Amino acid sequence: MKIDEIYMSEALKEATRAFDADEVPIGAIVVYQGQIIARAHNQMRLLKDPTAHAEMIAITQAANFLKSERLLNCTLYATIEPCPMCAGALILARIKRLVFGASDPKAGACGSIIDIPGQKKLNHHISIKKDVLAPECGLLMSRFFQKQRKLGKK
Repeated sequence: MKIDEIYMSEALKEATRAFDADEVPIGAIVVYQGQIIARAHNQMRLLKDPTAHAEMIAITQAANFLKSERLLNCTLYATIEPCPMCAGALILARIKRLVFGASDPKAGACGSIIDIPGQKKLNHHISIKKDVLAPECGLLMSRFFQKQRKLGKK
C-alpha cells in the first residue's frame, strides 16, 4: 500500500465515525513531517454549525498543534473533494498539498464544479492529487444517503 493510501485509510476511519454519528461521512487528517497532527470528521449536526466540516476542524487542530495560522509543508487528506468553503480555507492556511478520495459532482471546488485552488490570480497554489481510494470513499457516501432516504430524511 502506498503512503497516500495509508493516510487516506486514516481519513476513512474518521469518515466512518461521522457515518456512525449520523453525520455526512467525510473525514480528514493533516500530516506534517510524516506525522498525523490532526484528525476530524464532519460534525455539523452535533455542533449545529454549518462550518463544522471535517477539513475545517482538521485545519484548526493542525494550526493549534503547530501554533501557527500557516500550515506550510502540511498535507490534508480528505475522503471527498472539498467544498468552496474548505478549498478557500486550505488556500488561506497555505496547505502545501491536498489529497482527496472521491470527487463531489454537486459541491466539489477542486475541479468538479469549480476549481478554487486552480485560480491563477490567487497568491497560493496547492498541489492536488485526487482519486485516492475513491471507490471506498464514494461507497461510504452512497451508503449514508441510501440510509437517509430509507429513513425519510433529506
